[in-house]
Amino acid sequence: MPKRRRLELSADQRHELVDHRDHHPKAYVRERCAALLKIANGQAPHAVAQDGLLKPRGPDTLYDWLNRYEAEGFVGLLIRTGRGRKPAFSPSVCG
Repeated sequence: MPKRRRLELSADQRHELVDHRDHHPKAYVRERCAALLKIANGQAPHAVAQDGLLKPRGPDTLYDWLNRYEAEGFVGLLIRTGRGRKPAFSPSVCG
């Protein structure tokens, strides 16, 4: 049987995640913090992905959040600049 992924948090890390879960202006950040706190409290990432959030997520998504948090800290949970769809045209060129 594969070993379950765990997340060990210091008191400061836990406080930071709780604060962002409760007060961050972006909903996706609040969701990611909530998921990581559930994993830190002993729930399996797979179970959190399926039943622990408002919207079911793929387990690989939660593992990606977990990997990025472990590697980069809270900053790893934020969407990086330059991600997403690029504009089809530049208003400065067309104007």
